[in-house]
Amino acid sequence: MPVAVYVLGLSVFALGTSEFMLSGLLQPLARDMGVSIPQAGLLVSAFAVGMVVGAPALAAATLKLPRRTTLIALLAIFGLGQVVGALSPTYTVLFVSRVVSALACAGFWAVGAAVAVSLVPVTARARAMAVMVGGLSIANIAGVPAGAFLGQHAGWRSAFWAVAGLSLIGLIGVILLVPRTKPATGADAPRLRTELTIYRDRQVWLALTATALNGAAVFCLFSYLAPLLTETAGMKESLVPMVLGLFGVGALIGTAVGGRIADAHLFGTMYAGITASTVVLAILALTAHSAPAAVAMALMLGVSAFTTAPALNARMFNVAAAAPTLAGATTTAAFNIGNTVGPWLGGLVIGAGWGYPAVAWTGAALAAVAVGTTAVASRLHRASAAGTSPSRLVASSAASSASATDTTPSLEKPACATATTTD
Repeated sequence: MPVAVYVLGLSVFALGTSEFMLSGLLQPLARDMGVSIPQAGLLVSAFAVGMVVGAPALAAATLKLPRRTTLIALLAIFGLGQVVGALSPTYTVLFVSRVVSALACAGFWAVGAAVAVSLVPVTARARAMAVMVGGLSIANIAGVPAGAFLGQHAGWRSAFWAVAGLSLIGLIGVILLVPRTKPATGADAPRLRTELTIYRDRQVWLALTATALNGAAVFCLFSYLAPLLTETAGMKESLVPMVLGLFGVGALIGTAVGGRIADAHLFGTMYAGITASTVVLAILALTAHSAPAAVAMALMLGVSAFTTAPALNARMFNVAAAAPTLAGATTTAAFNIGNTVGPWLGGLVIGAGWGYPAVAWTGAALAAVAVGTTAVASRLHRASAAGTSPSRLVASSAASSASATDTTPSLEKPACATATTTD
């Protein structure tokens, strides 16, 4: 695995810490800003909305720009967004800073994912994406609990300053270690109209739907895990960072397992992971008043959710092979559609007075629908195994053209053997 892929994973650690740390900061932030817990939870949705809009928009806008330069610019903007968040005098300013940070985060994810899969052979895509998703896992193990700890002992703003520092470290890593490659020219140059043809393929839409539903199921619950633990399970607020860390440990285990098996058993990994999330969320809904059970289910939810993640990412790149940049953007947007809808539905359930266990039931229902979507996609995949989808026709044509005049990294072979560096 090229070192640049690990650098991208390190940068994702900073992005993921910022995206998810609010789950452990809702209570101190709500008290400081004078807003309710559901209002504070909207900051999670605000970030997710920025990711949904930013991923495809920035992927399209930067399609012909050098990828390394784009990554540097977006990571710098993201870091500045954290500084603004730390200095926010009002809830409105904080809300806007979260959206701007999310736009930069989305662009980095979309371009970074395309870079990661371009640096490895096609048979290692899930492993490469597992490294990037692993950045999120480690963020949940270390970043999110550390953010919650800082929020409890040094104020929630200190967590934003810490992420700004992490962003700077990631920026230095990208500048020094991510290779600079010459943009493709002529017939090999990326074209937005060509990449948009992937959206004619219903498998792309099924992959998008499964990713969105899986994200919604997990983050419907995870966004309100801290108050569920304290107000329903009766745990001390000081123990919340430990439980968030256990979720991250589960996420790291799930990412490692999913990254190892997804390339060979793509649909099997998706079935197993999403079904397991459905069961775990249902059990949590039934046992939410028991602190030991809630802690155990938090760990298991991390395992099940992140076992699925590499497979969902690899699936999108497989069905959208003609458009690697938009494939990454589409996956990012889909995940964050779920991350928007999930907390929003959870807030509605809480606002209706149904309690935090009902949030877990909502997540279980969303996961069950994701299982059904995966079943439809699997059946269509088997039925059309002997045919060729529109996106694959474009991919095949592009590959044939590139075989004669290839000067850029190919998705079918390691970029270390094909990329022309100009550093």
